[in-house]
Amino acid sequence: MEDFLQDLDGLQDDNYGDGVVVESGAAEASEDDEQGMFEHFRLNVDPGQTPMRVDKYMACHLEDTSRHRVQVAIKTGYVRINDRLAKANMIVRPGDVIRFVMPYQRHGFEVLPEDIPLDITYEDDDVLVVNKPAGMCVHPGHGHFDGTLVNALSFHLGITQGADAKDERMGVLVHRIDMDTSGLLVVAKNDEAQLKLARQFFVHSIERRYVAVVWGNIAEDGGTIDGNIGRDPNDRLRFMVFEDGDKGKHAVTHYRVLERFGFVTVVECRLETGRTHQIRVHMSHIGHPLFGDERYGGTEIRKGTIYAKYRQFIKNCLELCPRQALHAKTIGFEHPRTGEFIRFDSPLPPDMTALIEKWRKYASAMPEEG
Repeated sequence: MEDFLQDLDGLQDDNYGDGVVVESGAAEASEDDEQGMFEHFRLNVDPGQTPMRVDKYMACHLEDTSRHRVQVAIKTGYVRINDRLAKANMIVRPGDVIRFVMPYQRHGFEVLPEDIPLDITYEDDDVLVVNKPAGMCVHPGHGHFDGTLVNALSFHLGITQGADAKDERMGVLVHRIDMDTSGLLVVAKNDEAQLKLARQFFVHSIERRYVAVVWGNIAEDGGTIDGNIGRDPNDRLRFMVFEDGDKGKHAVTHYRVLERFGFVTVVECRLETGRTHQIRVHMSHIGHPLFGDERYGGTEIRKGTIYAKYRQFIKNCLELCPRQALHAKTIGFEHPRTGEFIRFDSPLPPDMTALIEKWRKYASAMPEEG
């Protein structure tokens, strides 16, 4: 637990200065990047402060944070007083320094509930696992102000999220996947679930397995890609692997081959870390970009002949699955209330199923081509 807090501390700017409450600023919150899910804070207890329980003190000095949420954060191991793990009944006194992290919460905008059908794999009082279709954004953002998964969840849960929302129920996604990636996402339905699930994502104890179709015939039956990922300095919409270990964020992807079609390969990818576009970037880095991934070269013919018939076949495949062929198939985690490890699977969506079948037939009919 203490190692977890120390790791989180290393993400922040340590330039606080004086004051009662100073926020260091959230780490960059980007899709599927667990380190970007946390905000980092420090409270300097005023010299004139009357001794007070730490949970009460924090609740009084944090906006939009209930005492219950603070208590759960302390219980989960997110809070230190003078570099010691805090307990809710500890007393803070003048001169004490409280350092803590909290899962990032979006504030200042309203999310309108929308009656959008959801494919719910599992739901109880604490968590919800939803199978997101390709093409649906997770959160409202630039160019996508409605029709998102969060809009749909708000309707399903009967809540409005935003600066003026009074309902204490939650529908918080504790991780994200790209708009054009399909598959499973877990949603926290209360404070305790969010805090406990966020911690699991950060320490990489969550099981996440993806299925992808990639260009080329991967030589090995399996392997590990270990390479720091950061934003491409020449294209802010892309990410890349940095050979320099001092740049980017540490990222590890394990893969194994499921099926070979000569020109493309179906692989299972298991994430050890969660970085923006991680699978897309890592597979492209080793010369096997995801089929249909326009941003990382997956819509170009990478393997096979250059003749018109083959080009038409590729065009038909891209029309059949007009996105990166990537599906978040499996998610497993420790239930935040019971402590039981639970795992969920989702079938491949129709577009990827049809794509794989089309390649299977093509490879079977022309095994020697290329």
